[in-house]
Amino acid sequence: MCRNIRTLYNFEPPATEDEVRAAALQYVRKISGFTKPSKVNEAAFERAIDAVAEVSRSLLAELETKAPPKDREVEAAKARARAAERYAA
Repeated sequence: MCRNIRTLYNFEPPATEDEVRAAALQYVRKISGFTKPSKVNEAAFERAIDAVAEVSRSLLAELETKAPPKDREVEAAKARARAAERYAA
């Protein structure tokens, strides 16, 4: 369930609101055990996603590094190469 959470820090361009929200959704899904909550739990589920996304945005804004920003295309190519190696066997 959590495989879709990606590192969002230190990329150029910075993480989008959609990326932060998608990571928050995956986190809440993982810890709750629900991929889709029941109607009675839906409001709590959405509030949790909003809260995790807000904290994540704050964290990303406050972090500092001297490392140069990573390029999304280069990192995606590395991930594809790792996947090809892993699944080639």
